[in-house]
Amino acid sequence: MLSRNEILQTIDMIDQQHLDIRTITMGISLLSCCNSDPVEACRKIYDKICRHAERLVSTGEQIELEFGIPIVNKRISVTPMALVAAASDTSDYVPFAQAMDRAAKTCGVNFIGGYSALVQKGMTDGDRKLIASIPEALASTEYVCSSVNVGSTRAGINMDAVRLMGETVLQRQYRLYEGRHQYGRREGNGAGHQGYGPAHGGRPRLWLRQAGGVLQCGGR
Repeated sequence: MLSRNEILQTIDMIDQQHLDIRTITMGISLLSCCNSDPVEACRKIYDKICRHAERLVSTGEQIELEFGIPIVNKRISVTPMALVAAASDTSDYVPFAQAMDRAAKTCGVNFIGGYSALVQKGMTDGDRKLIASIPEALASTEYVCSSVNVGSTRAGINMDAVRLMGETVLQRQYRLYEGRHQYGRREGNGAGHQGYGPAHGGRPRLWLRQAGGVLQCGGR
């Protein structure tokens, strides 16, 4: 049972502090999309994301209207793509990111996460291929977010992964530096995220952060 004071505090948050919900996220497992044919795997990925998330945005908008609280972002999160793409006979993982991007556009969400690898305990060939593809994947998509877990409190830090991610970040930074007149200015939001980003949004930004006992490198 809510007390009178709690009700008044909630009203104050909405009326005076402009309370909003930062993000609602739909998690989708893509393990069933694994296929030795990368083209077929990408088709399955697109179809499954669109099938499950087709009403995510409209549902979020209905919630906003019902409760009068804006939802800033509608997001999709999927199985780490390194696990899914590893089943395919290919060394080019960029089409998987592009399939995710097409699905995000079709569903109308703000962004899609999951172009990721979990390497705190060690790296597989699939993890290495995904990490190597991150610069091109981010450059060729608009809504895809990428991250790599390089450490955790329990497993410690995978220094080989840190080195590889550092080289990958530098590779992307050099590309952005060379094309800075196209991509925009250097950005940093003071919250552990720093990289080169666009003046108008939608282009890649790379970051390193530690939260909840997990060390991540990533970008959007």
